[in-house]
Amino acid sequence: MTRGEIKDVILEIIADIDEDADMDGLNADEPLRDQLDLDSMDFLDIVMELRKRYKLQIPEADYPELATLASCINYLEPKLGAITK
Repeated sequence: MTRGEIKDVILEIIADIDEDADMDGLNADEPLRDQLDLDSMDFLDIVMELRKRYKLQIPEADYPELATLASCINYLEPKLGAITK
């Protein structure tokens, strides 16, 4: 997967979890939870969806790596880079 595809997957998962999320003007370097008003359950839903779709195991200690859109992409790129559609 490319970085752009990973970004699209993250945004798609967020949209599935919160239909009202406004992703226009999303700043890739600002915390997603602050920008999209995601609570801890929403965040866990994102992690669980990544696990379900891509069989990824994301340890709780790594959750801070998923704070921003940019950090999500950086964290997931080596894990999803070999996956092709």
